[in-house]
Amino acid sequence: MPKNKKRNIPHRGGGGGGAGAAAAAAAGGQHRNVQPFSDEDASIETMSHCSGFSDPASFAEDGPEVLDEEGTQEDLEYKLKGLIDLTFDKSAKTRQAALEGIKNAMASKILYEFILERRITLTDSIERCLKKGKSDEQRAAAGLACILCVQLGPGIESEEVLKTLGPILKKIICDGTASIQARQACATCFGVCCFIATDDITELYSTMECLENIFTKSYHKEKDTNGICSTPNTVLHISSLLVWTLLLTICPINEVKKKIEMHLHKLPSLLSCDDVNMRIAAGETLALLFELARETDNDFYYEDMESLTQKLRALATDGNKHRAKVDKRKQRSVFRDVLRAVEERDFPTETVKFGPERMYIDCWVKKQTYDTFKEILGTGMQYHLQSNEFLRNVFELGPPVMLDAATLKTMKISRFERHLYNSAAFKARTKARSKCRDKRADVGEFF
Repeated sequence: MPKNKKRNIPHRGGGGGGAGAAAAAAAGGQHRNVQPFSDEDASIETMSHCSGFSDPASFAEDGPEVLDEEGTQEDLEYKLKGLIDLTFDKSAKTRQAALEGIKNAMASKILYEFILERRITLTDSIERCLKKGKSDEQRAAAGLACILCVQLGPGIESEEVLKTLGPILKKIICDGTASIQARQACATCFGVCCFIATDDITELYSTMECLENIFTKSYHKEKDTNGICSTPNTVLHISSLLVWTLLLTICPINEVKKKIEMHLHKLPSLLSCDDVNMRIAAGETLALLFELARETDNDFYYEDMESLTQKLRALATDGNKHRAKVDKRKQRSVFRDVLRAVEERDFPTETVKFGPERMYIDCWVKKQTYDTFKEILGTGMQYHLQSNEFLRNVFELGPPVMLDAATLKTMKISRFERHLYNSAAFKARTKARSKCRDKRADVGEFF
């Protein structure tokens, strides 16, 4: 198996300053000092020569359609090679742009063979950016590491990635001096890479313990009588809780029972947090724990059910004026489902369409898994559900459905058609709102 570790860093062309100075002196007749290129200038020049390499927006906006309409697989691989080279650049901005460009390309296209040949170089660049980079660069590197493991799937290659990056990710997560955004991204990355790569049960438990040590800091202290106040660390606690919940779904039954016994009576305290995202994360985790508890024990009984359902019902009908309307709407929608799960053991089935296929999300375990990978892959989630064997195995979709070029072409919508569709939908919504306002105005005049 080839291990391509060549780092063909583009030539900087920094020696052009002397020639430029001589030409200026000859043309102007006066001698003046011309500063040579700095590292930042050299990076800018390199980026200008590789303009297609470092523009993450091009991958994020267009996705795989760029290849079908404007180029070939070879064009994409050529750009990606340039981006990989730029991850070793001296400029932090250049490295960050390169990391994000590679991440967006991987999110929108299956590149298994290309990545397999260059996984060691990619892992080296991610490791270097995590160790030496600052907040935004570390966040971009952690995001790329996630998608690298999603592309590789379970196996020796992803295990090597986790073995190399795991200790660094753990160090950043536990480092109180690191930025919250970097720690948050590293927590998600650590958990997701462990979910994909590890076969070692002790490593799984160790990862979960690391995440537990983070989010349990938000638990209600016995001495406190007021609700939990959010802190700058709350976003880190939320990410740690969600990815811990993901790992719980692959634990053996005995371990699941231990974790439920340990956390089920403490999690309801997070429902009183003043951060809406923490309340929602705690509610969804509770629903999932109840689902797992009932699957592992038919006679499962929760002693404090009445108090819990009162809290959930209050959140499902929350009308506090000091909370934003958007937050209240989102919270009520989630907690209606959570209340149904806890009280009635019910789950509202969701349908996800991708290409000619459909997937039914019919339980909290599947919902948690889907939400996690959708957060990582963004708009590329549907493409990966169609083509990524690892995700198809996770969601039990079977082997990828092979479609001929003619079928694919009929399924595609051009940008112009998409624009027309969105415009028509916007006009319809505006018209409906206007009618609704007119009705309210009429009612007001009547009274």
